[in-house]
Amino acid sequence: MNEKNIIVGLDVGTTKVCTIVGLQHPNQELEIIGIGTHPSYGLKKGSVVNIDKTVRSIQSSLEEARLMAGVNISSATIGIAGSHIYSFNSSGVVAIKGKEITQDDVDRVLEAAKAVVIPSDRDILHVIPQEFRVDNTTGIKNPIGMCGVRLEAHVHIVTGSIPLIQNLVKCVEQTGVDAEHITLQPLASSEAVLSFEEKELGVVLIDIGGGTTDIAVWKDGSLIHSQIIPIGGNHFTNDLAVALKIPHNEAERIKINHGSVLAEQLNQSAHITVQGLSGTKPREVQLSVVAEVLGARAEELFDVIRLMIEDKKLHDQVAGGFVLTGGGALIKGMPELGEYILMRACKIGYPIPFGGMTNIMQNPKYSTVLGLLIEASKRKPYIPTQNQNANNHRVTFNSKDKDSTHTNTDLIGKLSESLKSVFKEIF
Repeated sequence: MNEKNIIVGLDVGTTKVCTIVGLQHPNQELEIIGIGTHPSYGLKKGSVVNIDKTVRSIQSSLEEARLMAGVNISSATIGIAGSHIYSFNSSGVVAIKGKEITQDDVDRVLEAAKAVVIPSDRDILHVIPQEFRVDNTTGIKNPIGMCGVRLEAHVHIVTGSIPLIQNLVKCVEQTGVDAEHITLQPLASSEAVLSFEEKELGVVLIDIGGGTTDIAVWKDGSLIHSQIIPIGGNHFTNDLAVALKIPHNEAERIKINHGSVLAEQLNQSAHITVQGLSGTKPREVQLSVVAEVLGARAEELFDVIRLMIEDKKLHDQVAGGFVLTGGGALIKGMPELGEYILMRACKIGYPIPFGGMTNIMQNPKYSTVLGLLIEASKRKPYIPTQNQNANNHRVTFNSKDKDSTHTNTDLIGKLSESLKSVFKEIF
């Protein structure tokens, strides 16, 4: 196995740290060979609040993935979110130097588009092109090779707080892993969950994580708005813990196993047994009470999203409706309540399967880390091994030599296929 073709996605979230190791094949296919998850301690609302605890959580997740994959992990693409993330749209214009537009012209117009005044404590994470315009022609995705005299770019710029970005990178690098690239989490989730048609039609991705809800609005295949809302699954759990006067762990268990945001869908006489604080007796609680608590928080979240859509005048842009993903999307009744409040079709978005993905991983809570792996594979081309290079340049002198080469290739092919099948059975 050529370790140069190993790519890693690392999602450092508020509730869990997840690492996925992928292997890139010559045909650019991606195969998952290792996964590691560990509870996250040390983050709050997507930002690091305790360096030591965060490092230990990342280390445990990396070690688990490393053991499963049987490879060393030297670098990773990491996801970032948190209420410090701020995004906006910008544009830039340049004169075209030659007869045709070149990569140099595209680079210059993108530089012009991001030449905006931002506070000194913020850094630009992404400059995402939405469309290019050549003279009076609009809606161009790739202007290279076109003729014109004026090139204009409309872009989406994502910025983050430098100290908070540095804290996250520091935690990753203290585990001995290089933070190869930082990607906005809703961008990664969109890559894993949304189809090309959904992005073209216009859709809002709502990634409900532990500490934050990440929003990405797509139209005509481009990201037109992104936002981080500081409400997540932990807020649902905390509300339950306070309302029912029970420990956080018990509230989380009830949310996952019995949680719903629509009380009217439940049997009003149904009860569950809850364990109170240490030393107290278990007691009965109506399921409708649990649903009322969770429903109130869900209504607040969807109201915030509705107001954001109205404020940015995006309602007519999202004909495809809303897609819920992330662990928080799995609370019963979320799509139905979202559809009622947002007045658009609403569904749960599952990661689109690819090489080696198991049923366990085809879960909304893994959307971000799978998207990080896909993003990393797009930036990193396949590197052939030395043996492959040697075979490519080999000169065949006679038919006997040629036949033996063919036989060897067949044997290697069969061996690699059997190994692949073993990996697929395991993972």
